Amino acid sequence: MKNEVNKIAKDTNYFLKKFINNQNSSHLIKAMKYGLFPGGKKIRSKILIDFGSLFSINYKTLIQIGAAVECIHAYSLIHDDLPCMDNDKIRRGKASTHIKYGESTAVLAGNSLLTMAFEILSNNNLDLPEKTKVNLIKKLSECSGHLGIAGGQYLDLNYEKKKVSRNQIIEMEIKKTGMLFSFCCVAPAIIKNKKNLELRFFENIGSDIGLLFQISDDLIDYKGNSKIAGKKTGKDQKKGKATLISLLGYNNAVKYCHDLIINTNKKLKKYGSNSKKIIQTLEYILNRDR
Repeated sequence: MKNEVNKIAKDTNYFLKKFINNQNSSHLIKAMKYGLFPGGKKIRSKILIDFGSLFSINYKTLIQIGAAVECIHAYSLIHDDLPCMDNDKIRRGKASTHIKYGESTAVLAGNSLLTMAFEILSNNNLDLPEKTKVNLIKKLSECSGHLGIAGGQYLDLNYEKKKVSRNQIIEMEIKKTGMLFSFCCVAPAIIKNKKNLELRFFENIGSDIGLLFQISDDLIDYKGNSKIAGKKTGKDQKKGKATLISLLGYNNAVKYCHDLIINTNKKLKKYGSNSKKIIQTLEYILNRDR
């Protein structure tokens, strides 16, 4: 599993470096590269490729789409770390982008990575019909804005030090994290022109996977090692963050994660042995860095 994750990360980074280097230079490129590389484990790209294998979609095509997803993810992290948001000084084992380059540059670098994602998806080198590209861009836009990441971050900040329900926490975490995973799960089905019912099926699975990822991330914050995680841990409790751990407790949150994996496995049974790789990735997500 680790070798496969590393290969996808390496191939995604190779594409992104090539793509950026082929663009006209600007004063923001250094900050953009800093926030984007080395770029973590590329779990979202791994999920995209796992689900792409259900439909036998070309690996290079999936890597390119995954690169767009990683741009969105990097933009969200740069902005989340800002003093007006979560005020995190360390990200991926190094100083956050705003610490290294200043707040205004970090905001602009994040904005540039957001828009670069759509440059990647609309690029002539992506070997897909124009209508499919438009559908992918539309879905990724929905997952990135007020209905997705941005809206989830708003709720995350708004719920600090407040008593909120389980459903409110789940809604927040699905928006903040789940929507991007939802895109990764549904993108292969969009490429294959699947009907709305099947698209919703994969979107819902993606929401559950995103929820699993966010809870496992919160578990790392709760008990994890800062050096291994590459970021400061123990922050959620100090800030009074609304998490399922704060509501259910550590052990029940772990059980909740296992239930998500079991339910996802049941839903994907109809895809046969091809779905085994997805479940292995979900187990990897739950057990990483703890």
